[in-house]
Amino acid sequence: MTDLELCYLPATEALALFRKKKLSPVELMTAVIDRAEKTKDKINAFTYTHYDEALTLAKKAEAKYAKGKKTGPLEGLPVAVKDESYIAGKPTSNASLILKDFVAEKTSPNNERIMAAGGIVHARTATPEFSCAGYTWSRLWGVTRNPWNTKFTPGGSSGGSGAALAAGLTPIATGSDIGGSIRIPASACGVVGFKPPYGRNPDDPPFNLDFYCHTGPMARTVEDTILLQNVMCGPDPRDIASLRPKLTLPTKYKPIKNWKIAFSMDLGLFEVDREVQKNTRAALDVFRSLGATVEEVDLGWPKNALEMGMAYLNHLFGASLARLLEEHADELCTYTRKFAEDGQASKATEFVATLDTAAQMYSTLGPLLEDYDVFICPTNALAAVPADHDQSKDEVKINGKVVNPSLGWVMTTPFNMLSRCPVISVPTGHAKNRVPTGIQIVGRTYCDEDVIRAALAYEKAVGGWYGAPADRPKI
Repeated sequence: MTDLELCYLPATEALALFRKKKLSPVELMTAVIDRAEKTKDKINAFTYTHYDEALTLAKKAEAKYAKGKKTGPLEGLPVAVKDESYIAGKPTSNASLILKDFVAEKTSPNNERIMAAGGIVHARTATPEFSCAGYTWSRLWGVTRNPWNTKFTPGGSSGGSGAALAAGLTPIATGSDIGGSIRIPASACGVVGFKPPYGRNPDDPPFNLDFYCHTGPMARTVEDTILLQNVMCGPDPRDIASLRPKLTLPTKYKPIKNWKIAFSMDLGLFEVDREVQKNTRAALDVFRSLGATVEEVDLGWPKNALEMGMAYLNHLFGASLARLLEEHADELCTYTRKFAEDGQASKATEFVATLDTAAQMYSTLGPLLEDYDVFICPTNALAAVPADHDQSKDEVKINGKVVNPSLGWVMTTPFNMLSRCPVISVPTGHAKNRVPTGIQIVGRTYCDEDVIRAALAYEKAVGGWYGAPADRPKI
């Protein structure tokens, strides 16, 4: 097996080879580190790296396997962790000049679980400043680029994780999602991203109390996504919103023959790129080939739903950033400063209106999901925006029409508004510019297994995504 083949080896297969003593964690770690070093100037997926420590831990994992000792569910695997959560004694920047010297004193629940399971954090993945954009660049770390076409963004805010997976720099990675930040890069990079329902995975305060906010796994296969999700999820005594009992997802499911699947191409809200539409229709045909009935539906959502989602984010997320304006305005990125200023101007009455809108949206989706097994729509309305896109000043056009430069090119935020619905994004192909596209599979509230089951069936039908050299970005 070549080094490049090792870099694209699924996590579950790597673990099986570790157990059979046919592959060493040191070999895998060395391969992904070498790959990261060779591609870093082109992709810029990582912020902080911990390579020496990672190799030391890989050697310890190698010894465990060699001696037949008990191993954890992630023992010896490289895991890239988004640069917003904490690991005690290590820096976390949130891509901000304000935090360039910050060192965490505690470890976030998800990272604690990953490391306790034997996962090795070899690198932190790039984000936009304070994770407040759907692309990934910052004044501190520069521009992160899409491995499939470096002129375009890998998405955001978990863009470094998406880019690292697509480029073969890690087998699994973490993300967080407050407006689509797992699913946007999953689609733009051609990988899998799971937004679990609110409370399924613990998080740090205060955003563990924000029901738009979710932490979750990203990977190149659905089974690897399940692997990491099963480590991340479950109640934590530090997070009052975390759900009991722990839900462990199976890896084997029955076929989806005779399922009823609802879909909408635009949710009644979005202008959708024609190439995205084409790839979405092809994906729906795959579900039909599996024996499912696929029917288009009209959700009847209010036309200001996207505006209301943005108003919610302004009121909580934006207002939290507004506290930085007095002392640090000159250090902020342009898009962060605009978000903070919008948050400063937000009113409580606008916030309450967003809750009314979310309730109105669920009043149609909830009953619909009683009649259908899952709901499908595109993940991003456009494959991706340019890598240096700035939502505070740049324009976005889809099919010649100007759309909201922040959330108008992604179709993810409505399902943060309806946050108890599990959502998984899986690839559907590529646009002509080679940037991937994806679909979201949405399930009934807290019915995680339904979306996983549909995603696994789809993945098997299309044959996966990174198994052959021709299926990987040329970088």
